[in-house]
Amino acid sequence: MREAVSDRLTRGLTIVGLTGGLALIAFVSLDVDVLLEQQSAQVGWRGEWLEIAEHVVLPLILLMLPMYLGIRLVVRRSLEPLSASARHIDAVKGTERGFRLDTTGFPAELLPFADAINNLLGRLDDVAHRRETAAAEAAHELKTPLAILMLELDRLGGPDAARLKGDVKEMSRLLDQMLLTAQVDAHATAPVPLEMVSLAELAEDVVIWLAPIALEQGKEIVFDRIESGMVMARRELLRAAMRNLVENGLRATPTKGTVFVLVGPGRQFRVRDEGPGLTAEQLDRRVRRLPRSDPDHVGGAGMGLSIVSRIITVHGGSLQTIPKQREIVLVLPDPGTSEV
Repeated sequence: MREAVSDRLTRGLTIVGLTGGLALIAFVSLDVDVLLEQQSAQVGWRGEWLEIAEHVVLPLILLMLPMYLGIRLVVRRSLEPLSASARHIDAVKGTERGFRLDTTGFPAELLPFADAINNLLGRLDDVAHRRETAAAEAAHELKTPLAILMLELDRLGGPDAARLKGDVKEMSRLLDQMLLTAQVDAHATAPVPLEMVSLAELAEDVVIWLAPIALEQGKEIVFDRIESGMVMARRELLRAAMRNLVENGLRATPTKGTVFVLVGPGRQFRVRDEGPGLTAEQLDRRVRRLPRSDPDHVGGAGMGLSIVSRIITVHGGSLQTIPKQREIVLVLPDPGTSEV
C-alpha cells in the first residue's frame, strides 16, 4: 500500500522533533547537573531528576500533541494545491480541449512537473486539432468529385452504373459522417449556446426527409408522437443523430417492412425496426466503432451508432436498446437539469 507524502512528512518531522526533545533533555540534564552540584548533597539525585522532569520533560510532553497537530496542518496546507489539481482533473469529462493544471500555489519543487504535464496536454491538443481539421478538409474535398461521379453515372445508366451509384452513395454517407464527427468534436471542445427544441418537430422533419428514400427501397416509415418532448439541444446535431437512427432502422428492415418512429413518453426518441434487434452488449460494441470485420457489424450501422452516441453524450443523454421490441431509444435530460 502506497503511503501519502503528507504522512511521510508528518512522521519525519515528528521524529525530528522528538529527537530534538530528547537531545534537549540530555543537554539540560548536564547543565542542571552542574548548576545543582552544590545542592545535590541536600536533595540528592532524585531531587535533581525531579527538577528536570518538572521543568523540561513535562512541558515537552504537553507540547507534543499541539506540535503534532501543527505539523500535520502545515503539511496538509502545503500540499493542498496538489489535492486541488487532482480534484480538478477528476472532474474533467475527457472531452474538454485546452484543459491545463492550475499551478497557482504549487510548491516550487513540483512546478516543473506541473509545467511538463501542461506542455504535454498542449501537444496532445495540437495533434487532435490537426487530425480533426485534416478529416474535415478531406471530407469536403471529396464531396465534389463524388457529386460529379454521381451525375456521370446517372447519364450513363445501365445495371453497372446502378451498382456503382450504390457504392458512391455509401461513400458519400461515410463522408457526411466524418463531417458530423468533426462538428461533434468541435461542439465538445467549445460548446455553442443551446436552444429549446421539440423532439417531435425534429422527428417529423427527419421522417419527411427519409420517407421518399424508404419508398424507393420498398419500405415504409410510420411516425407517432405521445408528447412534444422539449429539450435543450443544438438543433442540427440532434437532427443528425435522429436521422442516423432512422437510417440504421431502414438498413436493418427487409423490403416491404416498416420502421416505426416514436416520440415519448418524456424526452425519448424511439426507432423500432423489423431487424434482429440489438442486445446491450452489441450496442456497446457498435458505438465503439468496431471494424467491418466484426460479425455484429451490418450495413455500416456501427459508424452511425458511434456518432449518435457521441452526440447524445455531449447533450447529457444516453443511447439505449430494448431487444425484445427491437427498439433503439435516444433519451435526453430534462431542460432544467441539462449540464451542457
